[in-house]
Parts: sequence; C-alpha cells; structure tokens
Amino acid sequence: MQSAPTVQGLPFLRNAVPFLRAPLRFLCHVREEYGDVARIGLGPIEMTLVSHPDLVEDVLLTRSKLFTKDRFLREQLRPVLGQGLLSSDGDFWRRQRRLAQPAFHRDKIAAYGDIMVDHASRLAREWRHGEIRDVHKDMMRLTLEIVARTLFGANVGDHAEEVGSALEVVLAVVADPLEIFFPILQRMPTRNRRAFDQAVKKLDSIVYGVIEQRRKSGATETNDLLSMLLHARDEDGSSMSDEQLRDECMTLFLAGHETTALNLSWTWMLLSQHPEVDAALAKELRDVLGDRPATFADLPKLRITGHIIMEALRLYPPAWSIGREAREDLEIGGFLVKRGEHVGCSPWSIQRDPRWFDRPDEFLPERWDGDLAKKLHRYAYFPFGGGPRFCIGQAFAQMEAVLLLATLARDFRAEVLARPRIVASPSVTLRPKPGVRARLSSRP
Repeated sequence: MQSAPTVQGLPFLRNAVPFLRAPLRFLCHVREEYGDVARIGLGPIEMTLVSHPDLVEDVLLTRSKLFTKDRFLREQLRPVLGQGLLSSDGDFWRRQRRLAQPAFHRDKIAAYGDIMVDHASRLAREWRHGEIRDVHKDMMRLTLEIVARTLFGANVGDHAEEVGSALEVVLAVVADPLEIFFPILQRMPTRNRRAFDQAVKKLDSIVYGVIEQRRKSGATETNDLLSMLLHARDEDGSSMSDEQLRDECMTLFLAGHETTALNLSWTWMLLSQHPEVDAALAKELRDVLGDRPATFADLPKLRITGHIIMEALRLYPPAWSIGREAREDLEIGGFLVKRGEHVGCSPWSIQRDPRWFDRPDEFLPERWDGDLAKKLHRYAYFPFGGGPRFCIGQAFAQMEAVLLLATLARDFRAEVLARPRIVASPSVTLRPKPGVRARLSSRP
C-alpha cells in the first residue's frame, strides 16, 4: 500500500516553513491542491492530513480505538493538564469521563443558566455607552468566572486577572514551534521555560486552594463537578487524589472558559462587520426578552442568536485542528499510515470547503434557518470534535454562548475598531490577535 501524495517542501524542514508562516492558509492549500488525503512533513514529524468528512468520521469515530491522542497533547500540554480528560487516554480516560459526565447532564446544565445570565448582567452594568474596551478580554474574564462558579462552586473574581495572565504564558510556551519540533528544549532552563514553570505554579496554587477550601468547608452536597469528583470511588473504595482532582479542574478551567470566550470574541467582530445581522439579532432579543433577563427556557425562541453562534463557530472554530496518532499500521482513504505517525483533521479547512457550504468564507447565519444541519455530513461541521472524545462540555458551551450574547447584545452594540487589524492566530486555540477593541453603543 502506498503513502498519500506528499506535499513538496524543503530538505529536512520540508513543509514546516509555510505551515508556521500561515497554518490556516496552508491547510486549505493542501486540501485544494492535493485532495482529501495528503502527506505533510513538519521537520521530523510525519502527518497525514484528511480533508473529507467520511475520513474524519473514520478517524474520530469508526476506528477511534486504533488512534491515541497526538504527541502535542501528550507531551506539550501534560505539564499543565496532567492526566485530565483532554490529555489522558485508555482506561484511565474512560473512567474519568464516566465520573465527570453527570455534571454535564441536561438538567444540571439548565440549572447553570441563571448563573451565566447573572454574571453577564454584571458585566453589562460595567459597560458604558461610547467607551472603548477589549471585548475579548472581557469575554475571557466572564467565562472564567462562570466556569469556576458552575463547575467548582468557587468565586475566582479576585484571581481572574492572575489566572488569565498565567494561562496566556502557558499557552504561548506550549505552542512555541521550536519546542514542538525540538522537545529537548522543554528540559532546558530557557527564559520561556522559567516563565512557564512560574505560571503553572500560580495556577496550581489557585486550583489546589479551591480543592482545599472545599475539603475544609465540609460542603459535600453542592452538586457541582468538584463535589462529584471528591466523592468518586474506585472499585477498591479508594478516592481520587488531590493531584487527580487538580488535573481535571485545570483541564476544565482551561477548556471550559477559553473556547466559549473565543466563540463570543469572534462573534462580536463578525456582528460589527455585518450590521444587518446585528440589527436582526437586536430585534429578536427585543421581541423575545423585552426588558427581562434571558433564561434556559428562551433558548428555542432565540433562533437567530443560536444561528449566529453556530456560524461564528463554523468560520472561527476554537479547535482549528484535531490530531491523532496511529497505534498500528493502517489504511486511510486507500493510503498507508504507519504506526506512530500523526493524522490531522482541520475543522477550519473542512468547514470552509465549498463542497459542503455555499459561499463558505462569508458570514451567513441565515444558512442555518432551514434543514442544513440535518442534510450536512456529521463531520462537515465539527467544532466540538467527534467520536467518543467529543467535547464533554458541548451543550454547556452552546447554551453559555447563546445566553451571554443575548444578555449583552440586547443592551449594547460593539463597533470593532479598524486598527489594530484583527488576525486569526492559530495557537493551541484560534485566538484573535491582538484582541477585539471595540466602541460600545447602547441600544435605543
């Protein structure tokens, strides 16, 4: 069996230069020029890029047991996330997933709605007509406070700035291409590594503090994730160690606020660029909510709001690339992938493919008005991943994004400033750089 068509590149570095210079453009170029299966060389890393929903389904769902998490998650993020849901694998991951799942049950999520709206309303009271703010920074702080409150019963308002700054440092270092291609740098006392170690210590002190506070408080029936994990027992009756608790808390701190904050940040930018969509959103919010707070029961009626969130996720998926590593030699799309080689699936590229979406690069929330979601291949739109490892917090994140947007956009419009220009920065997640600075205007 032959390997997939190889993307031509330089000796040794191969495709690393165009990938590092413009990863998003490079992935789309490979799909357009080399087809649905192509072989990429990133220095010493071999990767097969699959760009068809059938093949993505094969990797993430049908034959998911033949793959493990890629090296980036296992090695780069392990010092931060430990053996949390995002980075663990095998039987340990399955056990942790079962323990965490009840916290994301529909009834549980519905109860979180009022907390989300309450925090968003507090932010709305901070906003002033005519002021200029970085709404991306606001969204990061807002979602961090919500995930801490709903999943851990903790108020981290006083620590939000510290947590945000520490996460910025951690994500910048783990996404450093030099460290990815040359892992030996992770063991060297460089300035980046020293900053990384200090940031992880800061996060550890906050997370371990939340765990210790809960143990001392004796509040055993709070019905949040931390309470469930504290009372989880192995088959031999042993409880979860503080280190295991820390890993799950850290994972949900990171994944539980970062993705929704990014979704909302890109949404504010897109609404500013499309005033006709913003006007339709404002009308829906006036008609459905009037002057009362949004609730979980309003979600089915907030159709335009939901479609805006979906379309922003299509154009700017926080998880812009999903990687796996082959456990054994296998075949994908008629081509050989050897044991230990990487397989990549890119929501960014596939969700902008004209085969699945008309006018794929345009922001058209109305495309979701009909039955497009039912007609689409399940893996033509997969911003939350897929298969057994799909995002455990998908329903939580979707509800949160709609309720926060409804609460804030009912009272305010954000006009994003022309300068500095916002660019999509594909790091661990897809971030707007250098932020989303906007002038706020009160709704009439």
